[in-house]
Amino acid sequence: MSIITSEYKTLDYINSNDAAEIDTGIRDTILGVRLSILSMGLGLAKIRSKGLFKTLGFRSMSEYIDSLSADTKMHRSGIFKWLNIGEAYIKYRNELEQIGFNESHGPTKLSYLERALAIRQKQEVFDNIKVMSLREFIDFAKGGRAITARDGMSHLKPHINFKGNVVYINGKRAIIINKNLGNKTTKYFLKVIHVACEALEKGGLVMPLFMRNKRETLRFKQAYGSIMAQVRKR
Repeated sequence: MSIITSEYKTLDYINSNDAAEIDTGIRDTILGVRLSILSMGLGLAKIRSKGLFKTLGFRSMSEYIDSLSADTKMHRSGIFKWLNIGEAYIKYRNELEQIGFNESHGPTKLSYLERALAIRQKQEVFDNIKVMSLREFIDFAKGGRAITARDGMSHLKPHINFKGNVVYINGKRAIIINKNLGNKTTKYFLKVIHVACEALEKGGLVMPLFMRNKRETLRFKQAYGSIMAQVRKR
C-alpha cells in the first residue's frame, strides 16, 4: 500500500522500494527539481524504516544523511527535520488523511505534532493542525492558547469536550455540575453550557431569552427564522 495520498502519486520514487531510485528522487527534490518537503520526508522515512541506507553503502542513517548533506549542500539538521516530518506523517497517517491534511497545509507543522500530542487532547491537535499557521501551531504545541487567524482577526478557538457532568476546555476540567442537583436540573444546565460553548467555538455571542412556558417557546421558534433573516439583512 502506498504511504502517500493520490495527490503525491506523481512523485514516483516515494512508492518505490529501490534504494537507488529513492535516493535519486530525494536528491532531485533537494536540488529543486521537484520541491516537496513532505515527499522528501516520506522518502527519507522509507530509507530508514527499510534499512535501505545499507543498500546504498552506508552503515547508518546518520552516515547517509551526512553524505546527503555534503552532496547537496543542505544542512544536516534540515534533512533530519524532513525525516521527522515523514515519520510523523506515516505514524499518524490515518488521522491526517481523515482531516484531508496535505502539502498545502504546511508539512513543517508535522515536526511539532508529537510535542503537541504530549500535552493536548488528540482531537484538539488534529482540529488545529490544518487551520493554524506554522507559528500558531508551534506556540500551541508548546502549551500556548489555541489561536487562529480568520478574516484578519485572531480569536480564541477552544476545544470543548463533555464527559458526563464535567465540561473540559482545552483538555482542562472547567465546569462540574453537581449530580446532587437532580437529573432534570443537571441536564438543564448542561444544555445551557453546551449552547454557550458552541457560541464560543464559532466566535459568536449568546443572548439569553426568558420564556414563560412551552407555548411561548414554540411560538418563538416558529418566528425565529424570519426574525434572523431580517436581522442579517442589515
